Amino acid sequence: MIPTSKDMKDPPEKPVNLSCMAVQSGRKMSSCVTCTWQPGTRDERLKTTYTLFSSLIVSNKSSKANRSSGYIDFGTFPSFMELAMWVEVENKLGKVRSDILDIYAADLVKTNPPSDVNIISKNNFSRTLLVSWKHPIHVTYVMLKYNIRFCTVGSGDWTEVPPNDTESYKESFRLQYLKPDTEYVVQVRCIHYRGYGYWSDWSANSTARTPEDKPTSKPDLWRVVIPSQVKSERRVQVMCKDPVESNGRIRGYSIKIQDGNWMTVAVNDSDLDSRSQERKIIPLYQIPWSDKRRGLIELKAWNSVGESPQASLGIPKLTQEPASVESLSWFTQQGRLWVKWQPRNVTATGEPYRSEVTEYILEWVSVSDGAMDWQRERRHTRTAAIKGNLQKFNRYNISVYPMYSGWTGKPLTIAAFLEQGAPLEGPSVKVRRTGKNEAELEWMEIPQDKQRGFITNYTIFFITGGKEHSIVVSTDTYSYTVKRMASNSKYVVRVMASTVQGSTNSSDLSFNTLMYAPGQIEAIVVSVCISFLFFIVLTMLCCIYKMDSIKKKIWPPVPDPSNSTIAKWSPDFTSKADTPKESALGDVSIVEVDVFDRKSLCEEDKAGLPLKKDKYLSEEHSSGIGGSSCLSSPHQSVSDSDEGGDEGQTTASTVQYSSVVASCGYKGQTPCPLPLSGSSQTPSFARSESTQPLLDSEEHPEVPESHQRYLRNPYFGRLPGGNDGDSGDLEDLNQMEMKKQGLALRRFCPLEEDFQQTTPTEEGQSPDGQPGPDPSYMPQLSGYRPQC
Repeated sequence: MIPTSKDMKDPPEKPVNLSCMAVQSGRKMSSCVTCTWQPGTRDERLKTTYTLFSSLIVSNKSSKANRSSGYIDFGTFPSFMELAMWVEVENKLGKVRSDILDIYAADLVKTNPPSDVNIISKNNFSRTLLVSWKHPIHVTYVMLKYNIRFCTVGSGDWTEVPPNDTESYKESFRLQYLKPDTEYVVQVRCIHYRGYGYWSDWSANSTARTPEDKPTSKPDLWRVVIPSQVKSERRVQVMCKDPVESNGRIRGYSIKIQDGNWMTVAVNDSDLDSRSQERKIIPLYQIPWSDKRRGLIELKAWNSVGESPQASLGIPKLTQEPASVESLSWFTQQGRLWVKWQPRNVTATGEPYRSEVTEYILEWVSVSDGAMDWQRERRHTRTAAIKGNLQKFNRYNISVYPMYSGWTGKPLTIAAFLEQGAPLEGPSVKVRRTGKNEAELEWMEIPQDKQRGFITNYTIFFITGGKEHSIVVSTDTYSYTVKRMASNSKYVVRVMASTVQGSTNSSDLSFNTLMYAPGQIEAIVVSVCISFLFFIVLTMLCCIYKMDSIKKKIWPPVPDPSNSTIAKWSPDFTSKADTPKESALGDVSIVEVDVFDRKSLCEEDKAGLPLKKDKYLSEEHSSGIGGSSCLSSPHQSVSDSDEGGDEGQTTASTVQYSSVVASCGYKGQTPCPLPLSGSSQTPSFARSESTQPLLDSEEHPEVPESHQRYLRNPYFGRLPGGNDGDSGDLEDLNQMEMKKQGLALRRFCPLEEDFQQTTPTEEGQSPDGQPGPDPSYMPQLSGYRPQC
């Protein structure tokens, strides 16, 4: 800073706060008096000098000084004298002087601290220590008074002895009301006995331990109830802490349960452990305790001097435990864990464990390692800070026990954290079951020592096709079924656990959904099998119900000529006598019919098939009139020989039969009446044979031998015993047979012209209305089924 013109015109600033001091040198006071002051704040650009002045009655002295301090050597300390002290400041612009300090020489004195401070401990005085020291300077120079302070080792909380107790000029003092078996640190200082001058510095630390005394407080007795494998029984672990005022090293404990004898439990703690500020938990006994048992546990601690007062703890019956507190909560404040509870209103009943609450016990257990501790609180306390050494991110189970004159009540427990954080690891996830459109996920709870806080929720993430979906579930859910998933698709899932301070994900897990739902394939197979079985059963029932129709469709009935009613006719003349002349059959044709030519033959029948071959068929060469000409297989034509005809019908593997087709246009099995001689109409004779076997009902092995000759060719014949005189009866019989055969043919496939030509008015009549001659063959009864 460059001085201004105004600064250049001003004189130096006046020094203030002048003070002086004389210190001890050796066994006497130093001859030099040192003074200090506070110079001005103005920046000194000009050369400035400082001079310290003193004035005594006999002489004046001065000496050059620094800007803020200086000293004057008197040669000999001016004891019991009054002097004046001041400072002068001078530069080119002027000179200024401080205020004058008028002071006695005793007010300048500061001696050394007392020397050789010593502490003496006596066995009979367990609460006192004797402190001794030596004067730092001879009394001829300065008469002193002393000040003593002390504290326990490591505390730093000093306690000063009242000044009035040490005003006299002495070299020892006894400290009282100390704690037995406690190590103390003592310091001493001194000053002019009238308070003049300055206090000396504190002396060096001096340490000593008070002697032991018998314990003056009760041991801190507590118990932990352990569930037992034996029914209706508990196990009680008795434990304790040393008395707060143990007054020495506790050597052991004496314990008594109810009315039993006193038992001694020795404690092997070292001196270092016993002098530690931390009170250790000492397990004593583990006792089996019935649920119906009520008892009192008593405990005393003892050391080398004596025993402590007796502590007691009552354990009621399990069914008679007093009530717990009504509510319990916790919170953290300023790095400490606080517990708050609300007591329950309990009316005193006169019983020792039913009276009012006398105190509360706060118990906390570390979930990670099981370490536990407790503390006691007064009866009117509702909120308390836990005094133990709690760890961050560690879960503790805190319980509050109301105590009723030494009897324990029911506890109320709550979990708490001093400080919470994100979990150390995520849940362990696995797929329990997969389906077509769903998957069941299951995960294990994170170990409590790794949760580092209360889990608020779980979040399930599942990814497929580049899209991520999430589902939030509660903290008590450890399995979840994810639905509405795509079938036969790949999914990646993970589960995130969250606390109030953060979240941690599990590792990713991949799986595929199924193409078909479980049991779907089995259901399809079972359904198909049941349907097929139902179809088979239904088909079988239909076959059984329609057996006759199906049998006729597969194996059509083949007429058996041997079973025809014509076979029962007995001719009254020989075959050869009835054989017509060959000229009468000039227009008869023999037709070979193929079973595969059914359509063509039927169409030819409708057009009136002309007869190709003229031949007269005798009775032995005639086959029965059948309706199967369209279905007959081809074969050789019938021989003219009687013998050949018989042989062929007896030994051949096929049944030969033929049908007479009337020229009048009849179709089917009903033949037209033979025309009169000389008529222009000539019947056509169609011949066929079938390869199908005869029906069982058409076989008659019991036919008499007298009819063998007629059974071979039963289609044409006359009634037995017939003659010319019986022509009327025979004509009536033919009319009746033809009526029956006409009715039967209507049930098959008669053409329209057949129905018109077989009316009763036309039967047995010639075209001119006159009765025709007797037919040369008998009409068939119950005619055969037509083959077309």
